[in-house]
Amino acid sequence: MSRTRTLVAAIYRMVHSVSWFNTLRSHLSLYLLFLFALSCGSLAAATATAPDAIVQSFWVATQQQDRALEGASMEVDIQASLPKLKKHGRLQALRRISRLGRITYEALHFEGDNAIKNDVIAKYLSAEAEAQSQGPESFAVTPLNYKFKYKGVLERDRETVQVFEVAPKHKRVGLFKGEIWIDANTFLLVRESGRLVKTPSIFLKNIAFVREYAIQGGVSVPRQFHTVTDTRLVGPAELTVDYRNVSLAEGPRQASLVDVGEQ
Repeated sequence: MSRTRTLVAAIYRMVHSVSWFNTLRSHLSLYLLFLFALSCGSLAAATATAPDAIVQSFWVATQQQDRALEGASMEVDIQASLPKLKKHGRLQALRRISRLGRITYEALHFEGDNAIKNDVIAKYLSAEAEAQSQGPESFAVTPLNYKFKYKGVLERDRETVQVFEVAPKHKRVGLFKGEIWIDANTFLLVRESGRLVKTPSIFLKNIAFVREYAIQGGVSVPRQFHTVTDTRLVGPAELTVDYRNVSLAEGPRQASLVDVGEQ
């Protein structure tokens, strides 16, 4: 899900050195925290209708999912670009999640423009670490923040998914309008996508994202995250993260070295 505040920060650092840029960067911090909150958002339901029962089962599965990812490791391929400026960078790294849920990265190889490396990718990694220390309640996909509408069933990679349309109850920075896909068998999240209903800065016209997961060994593991921001000064800014060779910690839910990028 997308992450583009850091991309936009890089844009202005490279093309302008004026005081309002610091203000823009502070506005963008809300958006990046929202992107990380997406991966740990929760759902709940109280009524006994079928769609609400699906949502409730999803919430139970999500709680188990959080514990299953503790101790996991994976390879990541992070690519960021500013097409109109013809700047691009690519970082390959190892991503680890500790038993306490702390995320760390070990850089393996970088190629491309150093401005992308230092002002886009590095800040994205720092923002992820910062987001861990803050609660996701303000951005979480819950009935407190969102309205849910059941859209029906889709077939995805020969598996059945339940599709829900989500729309925020209030128009504020960090919330999005879009869809979530829930695996019909495991009730785990397999896809979320949408657009922010309010951008964090007047310099951003639109922010869209897609985050996809793969079900492996009863666990929803990250597969790819992609986001595009349309800026008013330099056009689109893009960031894509591919996750590969996901290895879960030893236990009943272990899935060793699964290349979800090739699923």
